[in-house]
Amino acid sequence: MNTKYSLWFLVGSQTLYGEETLRQVDAQSQGVVQGLNSTNAIALPVEYKGTVKSTEEIEQKIRAANNDPTCVGVIFWMHTFSPAKMWIRGLKLLQKPMLHLHTQFKPEIPWSEIDMDFMNLNQSAHGDREFGHITAKLGIPRKVVVGHWSDSDVQRKIDAWTRACLAWNDLNHTRVVRFGDNMNRVAVTDGDKVSAEETFGFRVEYCPVGELAAEVAKVSESQIDELVKIYESEYDFDEYCASGSGRVQVREAARIEIALRLILERWNAQAFTTNFDDLYGLNQLPGLAAQRLMKEGYGFGAEGDWKTAAMVRAMKTAAAGLPGGTSFLEDYVYHFKGQGAALQAHMLEVCPSIAKARPRMEVHPLGIGGKADPARLVFTGAEGPGVAVTIVDLGSRFRMIVNEVECVEPEADLPRLPVARAFWAPKPDLKTSAAAWILCGGTHHTSFSSALTREHLEDLAEIAQIEAIFIDSKTTISDLKRELRINEVYYGR
Repeated sequence: MNTKYSLWFLVGSQTLYGEETLRQVDAQSQGVVQGLNSTNAIALPVEYKGTVKSTEEIEQKIRAANNDPTCVGVIFWMHTFSPAKMWIRGLKLLQKPMLHLHTQFKPEIPWSEIDMDFMNLNQSAHGDREFGHITAKLGIPRKVVVGHWSDSDVQRKIDAWTRACLAWNDLNHTRVVRFGDNMNRVAVTDGDKVSAEETFGFRVEYCPVGELAAEVAKVSESQIDELVKIYESEYDFDEYCASGSGRVQVREAARIEIALRLILERWNAQAFTTNFDDLYGLNQLPGLAAQRLMKEGYGFGAEGDWKTAAMVRAMKTAAAGLPGGTSFLEDYVYHFKGQGAALQAHMLEVCPSIAKARPRMEVHPLGIGGKADPARLVFTGAEGPGVAVTIVDLGSRFRMIVNEVECVEPEADLPRLPVARAFWAPKPDLKTSAAAWILCGGTHHTSFSSALTREHLEDLAEIAQIEAIFIDSKTTISDLKRELRINEVYYGR
């Protein structure tokens, strides 16, 4: 459990029921919070912040939540009936993500014991509906979770939202450093950086490649020796990398990694981009460094793709502690056989967190960029479900596109493909998926995760208040076109 941040738990009631009832509300609310925390099913601790009974108390609590940098979201529960007009002022001030938990203290009706005292105390069934009405009237983005608080499915849904809150909080503090500009005349990797900061909170900064090259020149041989030892402990080396000119290029890759880390720390950056068109002063494209830094949680986008870099970072933050991995990937080659599949890779930069087995260090020529042969980690991605995600700038708004996929084992070895790769069957099938992705304006780069699910991304899009399109087993092209047309009306073109 991450203890750096927390969720606030705020309970609604009123003075109508008397002090004894309010004491029971308080005790039972604390019991719910203790129960949620005891399971460790939620990524963050839940903090009980009391029962509010008036407009003034509500406003005070919500202002406090807004001003607490450790609070990343607020859970609301109406234990009894809480007249919603007293929530208006506070809710209009709320700046943190909201989850409305529609639950009750006990899971069942005590048939032989129930009386009016019990009914007055346990009024969530209509208290939460009153609260739901005012949040709908005010148009407040929120997630509604229904069920008994002890149910594993309820806790799973709260955890998914919690991870989206962590991603959102991190996005609002993320700095993406671009080494070089956007790849020449490519539209989809570029966009409006000012609107992106307004919408998501992350900043995009430019760092001259010459600044990185200057730090590369300062790296000592002893520093390289230490890092290469780490490489040898974590990866297999092919024969060419173990000695000779291949070994030289591995050392040059280590030199770049050391300098790149220093620059990112200096800039307090959480994500970065590179561009093979702009490698002034560098021996090779820093692919190995990108792979290793992604494994540690940095976001990355190739060819200046700052939106993907920020999204990889956000998804890695959301996925922390979950099984599976998250990586930058790119659509390369289709396999039009059966339902169809797609080979995912890039020139070098695929995160080893998605690897099926121990990566292998290799050095091979790179046909573009005009630099020396770069080192890279080669592996095949693990099988299992995942999501491929992209953010596109449509001019008037941003759109998130999510395709559910199933990573599968390649049908044969790929002995002549010297890069890391994943092979996935997109849902519902390749033809429908690819057509839907293109109709949505999707990119050729994706933020892929085998740790996250659709629900995590849906919650994040809700918090960010952006359009989200999901391509899954139920997608048809006619339904998708209808959805896109409706969204044009709702969001505007």
